[in-house]
Amino acid sequence: MPMSLPAHLAVIMDGNGRWAKNRFLPRIEGHRRGVESVRTVVKAARSRGIGHLSLFAFSSENWNRPQDEVTTLMRFFVAGLKREAHPLAEAGVRLHVVGERSVFDKDLVEAIEEAEAVTADQSAMHLNVCINYGGRWDIANAAGLAQKAGLELTVENIDRFMGMPWSGPVDLMIRTGGEQRISNFILWQAAYAELWFTETLWPDFAESDLDEALAWFAGRERRFGKTSEQIRSGA
Repeated sequence: MPMSLPAHLAVIMDGNGRWAKNRFLPRIEGHRRGVESVRTVVKAARSRGIGHLSLFAFSSENWNRPQDEVTTLMRFFVAGLKREAHPLAEAGVRLHVVGERSVFDKDLVEAIEEAEAVTADQSAMHLNVCINYGGRWDIANAAGLAQKAGLELTVENIDRFMGMPWSGPVDLMIRTGGEQRISNFILWQAAYAELWFTETLWPDFAESDLDEALAWFAGRERRFGKTSEQIRSGA
């Protein structure tokens, strides 16, 4: 019997700064090395048949970090989007950048729009890169859009306007770096997600770590409010 895979995998990529500190390197070197782990996980998720992968690249709270680090990260995003768009398209991956874009520089907005356009015809996997994103912002924004459309604020109506409706609910959320919290990441969509935490720092996260998490997920009994007996009987 084939292993049960999450349809939507979300990853909180934590530990870049600590990885660099442990090696007496500038924090930004940890972020640079972390990009390699992004490539590894995207490629591995695609090869395993995962349809939706969401990565927490920069939270709405990360603006509070040192200005030089934030500035460098923004440059990383621009360069990465330009560099990776065509390889993603060739691999059948459609890119979505999810988050509040109004504060981004023109160069970043243009890089986002170009990368999304280059990959727009792909459908083998949807890659959601969350930049300037927060789960509470996403919910509040969706509620505002529902109200603007003249709709009652119900679960179903808010769900229609969430930031990544094409990906549906999160099945498995991975957090690296040893912390055991979800840090305001896709709160609405992760309501019934299985949570897998690892001490491994993001730059050290390898294909084998992903496979460990997927194997753990495959062994979980997902009940969604039902009892084990109901699940086993198919009720």
